[in-house]
Amino acid sequence: MSALLGTGVAGLAGWDLWQRRHTILRNYPIVGHLRFILEAVGPELRQYIVTDNNAEKPFSRDQRRWVYTSSKMSDRYFGFGTDNDLERAHNYPIIKHAAFPVSAPDGDPGHPDPKVPLPAGKVLGGARKRAKAFRPPSLVNVSGMSFGALGGAAITALNQGVAMAGAMQSTGEGGVSPYHLSGGDLVWQIGTGYFGCRNDDGTFSLPRLVDQVVATPSIRAIEIKLSQGAKPGLGGMLPGAKVTEEIAKIRGIPVGVDCKSPAGHSAFHDVDGLLDFVETIADETGLPVGIKAAVGEDAFWPELAARMARTGRGVDFVTVDGGEGGTGAAPLVFSDHVALPFKWAFPRVYRAFAEQGLQHDVVFIGSGKLGIPENALLALALGCDMINVGRTAMFAIGCIQAQRCHTGRCPTGVATQSAWLQHGLDPALKSVRCANYLATLRFELLCLARACGHVHPVLVPLNAIEVLDIDLQSTRAEELFDYKPDWGLPGPRDVEALTAAMAP
Repeated sequence: MSALLGTGVAGLAGWDLWQRRHTILRNYPIVGHLRFILEAVGPELRQYIVTDNNAEKPFSRDQRRWVYTSSKMSDRYFGFGTDNDLERAHNYPIIKHAAFPVSAPDGDPGHPDPKVPLPAGKVLGGARKRAKAFRPPSLVNVSGMSFGALGGAAITALNQGVAMAGAMQSTGEGGVSPYHLSGGDLVWQIGTGYFGCRNDDGTFSLPRLVDQVVATPSIRAIEIKLSQGAKPGLGGMLPGAKVTEEIAKIRGIPVGVDCKSPAGHSAFHDVDGLLDFVETIADETGLPVGIKAAVGEDAFWPELAARMARTGRGVDFVTVDGGEGGTGAAPLVFSDHVALPFKWAFPRVYRAFAEQGLQHDVVFIGSGKLGIPENALLALALGCDMINVGRTAMFAIGCIQAQRCHTGRCPTGVATQSAWLQHGLDPALKSVRCANYLATLRFELLCLARACGHVHPVLVPLNAIEVLDIDLQSTRAEELFDYKPDWGLPGPRDVEALTAAMAP
């Protein structure tokens, strides 16, 4: 045995000295491999040994722990006070409770319950009287994550979870897969590749879209993706080797052929074309139709709002995705430096519609690290009517922030197509955890709203939040974001409807 081991070591040393790709291995044969091993496991070592509770990115250990405990309905309390250094805090939100908070009504369970709804701030499609307009029963829903980026087991767990929690799941731009059909309501996301509704040449097919909607009653709305926070303004390529028969059938593409998602849409090229596209789909399906976009150039949003005000055509909802990135893998420069982060992005979009008097006619959905209660409440106070969660929903079904999403080797079986890695993810168990997490986030938002003196989170005004900065400075949120009074609040009809819905 020792002779065999010695031969192996000698062979490895000989290979290291002969190869020319790695200088370290040529100069330090055998021991040089330790450097590459430590580099490979460095994120895991930092995650569990080196960093403190608030140092990790993009989600801290405390934030992940809160999601994990929420999903398991275990103890999510933290003892002995905050370990955040509030006197040195920077851009740190503080929620200002009311002197006379709202008590929970009689019969309130007093704990998270997936069966207890918390409705969205507005009726989706109500302003334009779409035939299938509805008020989503859940304020919190799951962001677009395609089958292909996530495995079938993960998609199934998320879909079954939203069904239990009365929420909705966005399909992502990869099309409606069989794994999306486990009982949960869907928002069908249509990207530049028009997967599931495309002609053989890759152009948009309205008849195929209508056929899919008719065949899938769980599709409640359609979202046209202009861009996303993970890789705004960038197309994608699925290599032919990864285009299996299953993926080819779902996306409507040939098996084994490279599948390109262009950077831009071919069905329209300007604001007028976009509005025509939206109205055509809405007329043919009766569904609410909206757009999803990260925020880049300034001119688009004022032009869109002005054209809607002038013509009467319009989108039913706008999903604003923060440039913080998300589940999609992208070149580093796109993740780090392209598109505005949510706190910069959303107010610009909302302001464009408010200046045209349209803020009550559009349902606003926020996305971008909003799966943590304080971030979600700030987004709602800024004018969001719903919150979409992606990465935190992945935590709920087992993700450990290994940041291996783009490699196909996700160790928890979430972001992979490997059958072996997926076999450890049990959708029956993880779906319950997804539902628990959604319910807990809704519950904590409701508790925060009551602490601020309101019966629903979307009724919390922006002046209930203050932002701490260094040197004991602070700024009221309405001043920081330059909002006019009550800009972020629902209109009178929605306030009345929400108050009635939340009455005991």
